[in-house]
Amino acid sequence: MDWNLHSAEDLITALRAGDVTSVELTDQAIARIERDDKAINAICVPDFDRARAAAHAADQARARGEERPLLGIPVTVKESYNVAGLTTTWGMPEHRDHVPAEDAVQVSRLRSAGAVVLGKTNVPLGLQDIQSFNAIYGTTNNPWDHTRTSGGSSGGSAAALAAGFGALSIGSDLAGSLRTPAHFCGVYAHKPSLGLAASRGMVPPDAPVLPVDLDLAVVGPMARTARDLTLLLDVMAGPDPLTHGVAYDVTLPPARQERLGDFRVLVLEEHPFIPTGAAVRAGVNRVADALTGAGARVERDSPLLPDLAEAATLYTQLLFSGSVARFPVEAYEQLRSRAAALSTDDRSLDATRLRGMLFSHRDWMEANGRRELHRHGWRQLFAEFDVVVCPITPTPAFPHDHNPDPLGRRLDIDGVGYPYFDQLVWAGAATMPGLPATAVPAGRSPEGLPVGVQLIGPMFEDRTPLRLAELLEQEIGGFRAPE
Repeated sequence: MDWNLHSAEDLITALRAGDVTSVELTDQAIARIERDDKAINAICVPDFDRARAAAHAADQARARGEERPLLGIPVTVKESYNVAGLTTTWGMPEHRDHVPAEDAVQVSRLRSAGAVVLGKTNVPLGLQDIQSFNAIYGTTNNPWDHTRTSGGSSGGSAAALAAGFGALSIGSDLAGSLRTPAHFCGVYAHKPSLGLAASRGMVPPDAPVLPVDLDLAVVGPMARTARDLTLLLDVMAGPDPLTHGVAYDVTLPPARQERLGDFRVLVLEEHPFIPTGAAVRAGVNRVADALTGAGARVERDSPLLPDLAEAATLYTQLLFSGSVARFPVEAYEQLRSRAAALSTDDRSLDATRLRGMLFSHRDWMEANGRRELHRHGWRQLFAEFDVVVCPITPTPAFPHDHNPDPLGRRLDIDGVGYPYFDQLVWAGAATMPGLPATAVPAGRSPEGLPVGVQLIGPMFEDRTPLRLAELLEQEIGGFRAPE
């Protein structure tokens, strides 16, 4: 039997019943990677020998009566996580020989849970793109259409899942890096609440490995089913033991609702900065129709919703002020000259990005204060609603575009071109205030490409959008393997 496209939950059941061994699952996964990954290029750093040894150890542990959450389950890990003995480059050629001596916290948690790590998945240069390609490992193709991107920056992980290379993967999300690849590849991902999961060891090769509290960025799970997301999040959740002690426990509140018809949902499909393409709009409405048909309370607008235009501006400022913090002085001075040439009445997102790169600490503090007002607005909204449904990006996966100047790239939305990075505004809707968001499949485009939407939930109530994801999967279907 071919187990490669089964859920982790199914594999756990089969392992417990003795229907398959971890060694068999691992050998099948490796054989599939060796057969199919030449065309997809998702697994950039294989670790097959150690995976087989870990699978054998998992089978022995099960024979002794041990039970762990992921015992014997083959998984992959985003390249940006430190894995002892494997290269961690973030796609940067100058770091192609960087080999950490210690696992990242989340890799350690995977191993403690009994998972079998097959290898690492491809990323963009410095994790700073909506596509996954770099000069070391090349380009990751979308399993649905090899001429299109799998997304970024967790694009290798999403492609691996869609292709059946392991049952689970771990990634990270600052600008939709979990949600966008899931949307493009037809799989599931969850951006946890900011601070829920420790990120130490998911760090650039030239940076110290410290237990820092990140602004905006999170680490999170990816899977082929909604229930598998919850399974993996429960392994990942929790603060860093270096700052909170070895013994810690994270108890998230239960989902607000258990039945589809009981959810109170705000549905959004329009953004003030960028239009939503017809294929994505259809996906949003497919979810909205399923909710309405089940008897859920579905609204299309609310005076409680924080202003989306100001939210996108704040997100852009906070994101890009951090992105250039380590730029060389010469590059920073070039940015200053470009910003000085801007018209004072230019309020485009391109102009906001450039000005954000030059933020002083005073500027950042002012933006952060306005972010707190938005967070309070979301708290008020979630007193009336349980989840917000909205796009992840305006389009399905777009064709590979490796223009070395990202500002020169254009995103085609139903035949009209828009600035490439403007598509980040929907991801930023959840990222800027730190809210949890679950990416779920929502059908196919007329060209047969996957379309996903995100379910945004209240802060630290991650189980609410995750539960809605499970119920929607039962109602409208979920992952389907590429043909």
